[in-house]
This record gives sequence, structure tokens and C-alpha cells, in this order.
Amino acid sequence: MAQSDTPVRLDVWSDYVCPFCYLELPVLEQLHARLGSALDIHWRAFELRPVPARPLAPVSEPPRSAWARSVYPLAEQRGLTMRPPPVQPKSRLALEAAEFAKDAGSFSPFHEALFRAFFADGQDIGDLRVLGALAEDVGMDRESMTRALEAGRYTARVLADEEEAQRLGIRGVPAMRLAGNGPVLLLTGAQPEEAVRAAFARVRPGPSLSAVH
Repeated sequence: MAQSDTPVRLDVWSDYVCPFCYLELPVLEQLHARLGSALDIHWRAFELRPVPARPLAPVSEPPRSAWARSVYPLAEQRGLTMRPPPVQPKSRLALEAAEFAKDAGSFSPFHEALFRAFFADGQDIGDLRVLGALAEDVGMDRESMTRALEAGRYTARVLADEEEAQRLGIRGVPAMRLAGNGPVLLLTGAQPEEAVRAAFARVRPGPSLSAVH
């Protein structure tokens, strides 16, 4: 394979309770549609409120100024329905369920369903019953996933993703690492498609390491 044909790998550290991670989803979907096999996207786990941290108290409305300033305008621009979540669950089980979906060949629809369930429908994605229903909705075997999660079969994968994020110095999400034949770039936050596309164009020639914030 020629260097120019080598896919760029894009690792995205993300959490299903992070509004800006959901806001980045349509950007990356559009970019992948544009670039096709030249871009290889891997969604990685990052718990914003890891066990055993105490979960946040349920709220009817997040800080209005923050959402009004940043979340709602981007959601409208990117075609997403987002409402303040009435619950604040732990996300470990959801992240493990997403790993199960990768093995089941249903990651993309399940990934989107998890975000939508939390930010559009206000569901508790830390509840195994909710995850099971979402699995059924995208055609996965509910019982198989439930057994796998109860057995902790995917815990190690989630923890490995988080350990790699820690080694890279990632402290918040979304965080995107692009690696090709050239520099490795790190983008943080909900970036516009133009910024990710520009980073994609830069990661081919040259052996340097750069960070973009």
C-alpha cells in the first residue's frame, strides 16, 4: 500500500454522558462519509465520573448559561435534539455495552442510540434494563449482552482505554488523536469538521509530534 493510501487512524476518547461528545458525532460521521476508507475511526472509553466517584445529583436543568452559550447552539447547528438529562448515571456499563456492540457488529447504531437515549430521551443508561432494550432496538441479542455485562467481560477493555488516555495526558473529552504517516495530532473539544479535516491533511508527511487544542 502506498503511503498516500494508508488510512489515517482517528481515536476518539468519549463518554456517553458528555454533551460535547454527542455533538462531535455528526461531524465525524460527515467526515467519514467524505473520506471513506482513508479515515479509520475508533471510539474509545473515557469515564467522566469513574467508579467509585459519587454520581451527580439529578438536575432538571444544567447550568443554563453554559448550555445556552455552547450546547444548544451547536446542537441546532449539527441537527441534534438535546435536552437536559433528568438523571446523572455512571457510564461504565454503557461503555462496556458499546464494546459488546463492536464484537456484535452493531457498534454504530448502538453508539448513536446510547447518546440519543440519554440526551434526547432522558433515559438512565447506567441501568442494565435500559441497555438491554437499546440492544434489542438495534438487533442485538439482549440476553447475550446482559450476561456479558454481568460477568464483567468487557471491563478490561474500558479500563485499558482509560489507562491509555491517562498516559497521553487526556483529562477531558472528546479528545481525538489522529495518526498517519506523519505527525500525530491531538484535538480536544467539539471541533468543527474543517478543523478535523485540516488535522487529517497534516498527519501524512513528516515524523514530528504535535498537539492542537
